[in-house]
Amino acid sequence: MAAFLVVILAAGLIFDVMIGGAWQASLRAEIERNLIQKAQLLAHRVETDRGHSLADIAAQEGQSAGARVTIIDPTGKVLADSEANPASLENNSARPEFIAALSGKIGSSERRSATVGTPFLYVAVPVSGGAVRLAYPLSDVEAVGAQVRRRLETASALAFLVALIVAAVAATWSARRLERIVDVAGRIAQGDLHARIKEASQDEIGRVATAIDKTARQVEQSFVAVRSSQRQLETLLNSMRDAVIAVSADGLVQWANQPMNRLIPQGARLQQPVVETIRDPDFLATVKEASMTREVKTARATSIASGRIFDVTAAPLPDGGAVAVLRDLTETERVEKTRRDFIANVSHELRTPLTSIQGYAETLLDSTPENTGPTREFLEIIRKNSSRMSRLTEDLLTLARVESGETRFDVEEVPAAELLYDAEESFREIARNHGIELEIKDLPTPHSQSHNSSTQHSPANHLPPVLADREAIHQVFSNLIDNALKYGASGGRIVLGARAVPNAVEFSVQDFGAGIASEHLPRLFERFYRVDKARSRESGGTGLGLAIAKHIMLAHGGSIRAESELAHGSAFFFTLPTAN
Repeated sequence: MAAFLVVILAAGLIFDVMIGGAWQASLRAEIERNLIQKAQLLAHRVETDRGHSLADIAAQEGQSAGARVTIIDPTGKVLADSEANPASLENNSARPEFIAALSGKIGSSERRSATVGTPFLYVAVPVSGGAVRLAYPLSDVEAVGAQVRRRLETASALAFLVALIVAAVAATWSARRLERIVDVAGRIAQGDLHARIKEASQDEIGRVATAIDKTARQVEQSFVAVRSSQRQLETLLNSMRDAVIAVSADGLVQWANQPMNRLIPQGARLQQPVVETIRDPDFLATVKEASMTREVKTARATSIASGRIFDVTAAPLPDGGAVAVLRDLTETERVEKTRRDFIANVSHELRTPLTSIQGYAETLLDSTPENTGPTREFLEIIRKNSSRMSRLTEDLLTLARVESGETRFDVEEVPAAELLYDAEESFREIARNHGIELEIKDLPTPHSQSHNSSTQHSPANHLPPVLADREAIHQVFSNLIDNALKYGASGGRIVLGARAVPNAVEFSVQDFGAGIASEHLPRLFERFYRVDKARSRESGGTGLGLAIAKHIMLAHGGSIRAESELAHGSAFFFTLPTAN
């Protein structure tokens, strides 16, 4: 409304000023044209009328023209005047209209007369021997102009009043429409997605209302789709056996499925700190780390529920925070422990009878004559299979103890080079007997030299010390080198090596035999897994060596992996953490 008032008022003022000014300018121009015509007629009479004096001509023409007549000689002296005595008038040589007339032009000017104190319009026309001048008073023009201005102001006031009424009606109507739009927009913002403006007009406000209605319909459809997707997700998560909980970036519980509510006696406390729902430190640390690093983190929690073990997997959420999945491993751990105990007990119980069978078979072989072919052959089969079963029970017992944590490793700071040279020294002769050369990578001294000499010159001495149990790592080397001797003998060479990696030292055992197909690599470290089952049985392998090596490395906080390519040999790598 205020804007309307300013515009209407400015338009009225501009209209008054422009119309009034234009009218006054037009009236003055018309008066000036009339005066010029009358002055020209006066000049003609002055030139031709010889029967009347200049004073009579001035008096007569002034009365007929309704203007003051003045006749002036070339020096500016007034010769005759229709309203004053010429002798009392001042010289007019400096008047601008007189100067123009003496130069042969029609001169005009406007000024206030010093004699009568009234504004006059002066027009001068040249004549022989001087000039004639008409002076018209402008007081009448000012009076008419004031009257016209009053009428214009009255008309402007009436127009302003009408425009004000129209503007008030338009503003009120527009305000009500806008208030309705604002009201509907507020309802939509509060969640009432069914609210509509339903504006039929097609003006600017109507188009805004139509756009808001269209947006509301789209938001409603999107919200319905999101709610449907959310219900499906909630149904899916509630149907899971695993407990799921979502935590915001500031550590508040956002959502939890039904298994989580059943797991916690008091239930998940939504929009409350997660520590009020789950107090397990491993769980809290995993969720916090996943939220901060934006990476998936895993851990094992044992104090969420009494007597139960959970595997915790925390993944970051797109808008901050993390979602954690708790998988109950209690029964799995119990079954796994039962399996390990069973294997350990069976292996332990089989050791004595198998040792006896092997001993008796060897005794009978020693006491059986060479010429009893079938009997000796059967005894050799008994001895060979009892020996294989003994190795199998020993490996099973070792694996069960390592997996259960029963085996305690004496971890100490060990130079990485010593582990390499201990393995090389232990298997050097065995490798030679198999016709295979066993060497340490980049070793400058020959194998025949002393152990101390080689360690003094080898680049392996520059490796940082590692944290390891000497006997356990020697067993890892033993299993890996034994595999290389069995399956990589065709390459004629086995290379041991080590190199520094971030926070660890990576050891390697490489052969140059037939290699392993890529599809077997992911399962190499599973118990009893064999790439070539027939060949493994012939070589006397138990299929547990790599599994034992894997669990020894896990117990040391390291890792183990294999790389291979058919016809190009195989390489096994394991890492040990450094001491510093």
